[in-house]
Amino acid sequence: MVRSSWIKPGAVIIDVGINPVEDANSPRGYRLVGDVCYEEACKVASAVTPVPGGVGPMTIAMLLSNTLTSAKRAHNFK
Repeated sequence: MVRSSWIKPGAVIIDVGINPVEDANSPRGYRLVGDVCYEEACKVASAVTPVPGGVGPMTIAMLLSNTLTSAKRAHNFK
């Protein structure tokens, strides 16, 4: 994990790591965490993306946008 001592004060952290960790309180028996220690990073960085729910939704949105653009180009649709 990336610890707060590795982070420059005021930095923006985009955490794209996904790691399952055991969690007896979760119905699945695990929960997802990123590569950054979120609690520590929040105290140093100006912004931190959460895991899950950070870059994943943006990745899907851009994939759909690019698919639509590609389809329009393939069929000469403006």
